Amino acid sequence: MPRHLTRLDRATGVWVNFSYLSFTTSVLMIGGGIFALPLDCWMRARFAMAMAMVAQSGFMLAKTLRRRRGDTGRRCRAPPEAKRPR
Repeated sequence: MPRHLTRLDRATGVWVNFSYLSFTTSVLMIGGGIFALPLDCWMRARFAMAMAMVAQSGFMLAKTLRRRRGDTGRRCRAPPEAKRPR
């Protein structure tokens, strides 16, 4: 029997917008903090690159964990016992 998504299983539009807003806010706050550091430009650039790498690795980790769990974004999948060999 295919599992249908209920209302609580899906991300709502408000949650998606909150996710975008919180990510944008955190990037701006960290960028402002790096800009305000009393350092040379090349050291600020290294901190900015490190911040970008942390954000990118966070996305990769979330994607890897989601795929490992088996949630690939397909809404309806037939259970393994329902598949018939040809």
